[in-house]
Amino acid sequence: MDQSNYSSLRGFILLGFTDHPKLEAMLSGVVTIFYLITLVGNTAIILATLLDSHLHTPMFFFLRNLSFLDLCFTTSIIPQMLVNLWGPDKSISWGGCIVQLYVYMWLGSTECLLLAVMSYDRFTAICKPLHYLVIMSPHLCLRMITTVWGISLANSVVLCTLTLHLPRCGNNILDHFLCELPAMVRLACVDTTTVELSVFALGIVFVLTPLMLILISYGYIAQAMLLMKSKVGQRKAINTCGSHLTVVSIFYGTIIYMYLRPGNSASQDQGKFLTLFYTIVTPSLNPLIYTLRNKDMKDALKKLMRVEHKATKKRRNWRS
Repeated sequence: MDQSNYSSLRGFILLGFTDHPKLEAMLSGVVTIFYLITLVGNTAIILATLLDSHLHTPMFFFLRNLSFLDLCFTTSIIPQMLVNLWGPDKSISWGGCIVQLYVYMWLGSTECLLLAVMSYDRFTAICKPLHYLVIMSPHLCLRMITTVWGISLANSVVLCTLTLHLPRCGNNILDHFLCELPAMVRLACVDTTTVELSVFALGIVFVLTPLMLILISYGYIAQAMLLMKSKVGQRKAINTCGSHLTVVSIFYGTIIYMYLRPGNSASQDQGKFLTLFYTIVTPSLNPLIYTLRNKDMKDALKKLMRVEHKATKKRRNWRS
């Protein structure tokens, strides 16, 4: 692609995978499929946890928030990405890019903290079962969620605003498929050490600190499970915690490699594929991971499907 043709355009150019035109055609189909899975799976979890009174517990309250977060996360990226993949136009408006930058950072930070909150919920349920509903009261759950979203928004505002104040000297070509903070920093034509140090410092706070809290929580959980005399209780605890640990491993493993590695330790294409994985593949896997390992969730989804089937049948009978 002749990048000079775009230098005078307003907004930004997302190069994405233009160096691999055949790959773009394949990716457009793959991304569409994963996006549909994400929409259907996470929407089903939200509806099931809202409509089934048996799932009105702190664990499913947090799971509902995670599903809503994943829906927003992917929707802030995929529609624009599909537009760029399907045609020759790789541009994104200035306003669209800035909104995507802030929202992407906000929701990514929120997911890091939310997974830590979910681990505390599991710790309380398994290590302090008699006091679980008292400790994890609806008021506390709501306050924790509000705090997570609020702190993450503040982090996004600080980092993205610092990045946008860097002089770009007319550079508007992003070697990525989305307006991501590291890609925006690379456009700067001045020394970016201060911003990079800020990103690294807040990365420690929003990535490694929650991860450490998760590991500590699961250390206590493992100790409590070893002391359980009931095999049924152990199996239930393993199923519940196994789902969360699987999601944590996938999400944090990719994030740490992406944001806390040395700058030149991986190619730009490798970075794009890793970003593609944790922004598109992971949100589509979360519903499957939580559903397949949780009997209550599977039962609620079956009820939801039966209700939908009856509603569809009634509509058909009414039309006929």
